[in-house]
Amino acid sequence: MKRSVKTLLASAFAVAAASTVAFFALPASAEAAAFTVTNSWDSGYQGEITVSNGSSSTIGTWKVELTLPAGSTIAQSWNTTPAVSGQTITFTPAGWNASIAGGASTSFGFVVNGTGRPTACTVNGQACTGLTSAIPSATVPSSSTPTAAPASPKPSATTTSASPTPAPTSTGTTPLAINGQLKVCGVNLCNAAGKKIQLRGVSSHGIHWFPSCYTGAALDALATDWNADLFRIAMYVQEGGYESDPSGLTGKVNSLVDMAEARGMYALIDFHILNPGDPSYNLTRAKEFFAKVAARNATKKNVIYEIANEPNGVSWATIKSYAEQVIPVIRANDPDGVVVVGTRGWSSLGVSEGSSSTEIINNPVNAANVMYAFHFYAASHKDNYRAEVTKAAASLPLFVTEFGTVSASGDGAVDTTSTDAWLDLLDKLKISYANWNFGDKSEGSSILKSGACGGGTFSGTGPLTESGRLIRSRIRTADDF
Repeated sequence: MKRSVKTLLASAFAVAAASTVAFFALPASAEAAAFTVTNSWDSGYQGEITVSNGSSSTIGTWKVELTLPAGSTIAQSWNTTPAVSGQTITFTPAGWNASIAGGASTSFGFVVNGTGRPTACTVNGQACTGLTSAIPSATVPSSSTPTAAPASPKPSATTTSASPTPAPTSTGTTPLAINGQLKVCGVNLCNAAGKKIQLRGVSSHGIHWFPSCYTGAALDALATDWNADLFRIAMYVQEGGYESDPSGLTGKVNSLVDMAEARGMYALIDFHILNPGDPSYNLTRAKEFFAKVAARNATKKNVIYEIANEPNGVSWATIKSYAEQVIPVIRANDPDGVVVVGTRGWSSLGVSEGSSSTEIINNPVNAANVMYAFHFYAASHKDNYRAEVTKAAASLPLFVTEFGTVSASGDGAVDTTSTDAWLDLLDKLKISYANWNFGDKSEGSSILKSGACGGGTFSGTGPLTESGRLIRSRIRTADDF
């Protein structure tokens, strides 16, 4: 809105795994390593090692050697390059994470087949102290046992107390159960069987501002009353968002991914940059964030990545360069996930800054399984914008990751005529969309009436604004899956 190798974030599992950490203290000004069991199941577990630099000088590279007992083997790893010799695995940097500044750290993760915990560890050749073979495993409910491909069983993390108990897993009739892992085919979004599909759903407002709007009851209503296919998780980077609390916001995103998955909906992870409009300003944060969420959610089939919400004030070349640096970080972790790239002029395909989609068509992002974001606000963006989308859709896979029924300010009166014209066009072109916003802020674009989230009732039309009622009526119509 104007005003989106593999790693794990240990703090996201702090409640579940606090008792599973062994710190390997080293002499002052040396590297240190911390091993964490972030999840476990009957036949294996998922671990993370954080390499920290306690000195004031930058470490140029690092190497961790880990020994597992007989009967336990590494099934997969992320954010690192492993080499196996017998029961000893040597982990070296993936490339981008080799250097560790003074006082900073980097993490990598792995899945072990077998229940044996590491028996030995070194970091840059120095013995890790405090390591024992009796580190307790993380305790997770049996329902967290992985259901992904057996060759690399990476289960969902234990839900923290901040996340409501998930609804029952889909029984085969949900959007996720029907469509499975999505992919880009030509200019369309397609399901696992190759059928061209359209996802329809809503976007949250900033998840750190309206937490009471994103509960189990709220997602239940979207899944069962709205029949929504998609929930966009808008994680602001600035304005008190990720920049201020990386671990807390990453944990909230992951919890919402789990909640959407449990209800058979797709989750669009939105790295919500807005001010400043140059995505390069947040390049390091984006790499850090997407490495973590892509690793943690790699075996899930419901995740879509939106890497830059609304770039503005910069060229398409700058946006493309940013995308081509962030996408490999995701791909190293999750090679199958669809990635949506923001476009110039607040994701208007350039129209709002006097350009057009031609610059993207002539110079597309050099990556596969990529779509391009388009945003509109119906009362402000009308026929010329619709004409541009029609033209672009013939050459580019588009995804309307955000739109409003009101003006571009996010407020004002609902423009029903323009909204219907837009949604008719998107339906015709099979372009997926998420409406801004499922929140109860006192403004025209809000789906919920002011104060509705505190009441805890989300189903039916009672808690909805005029905009909410209009969007619900459109999303509730049957999908063409």
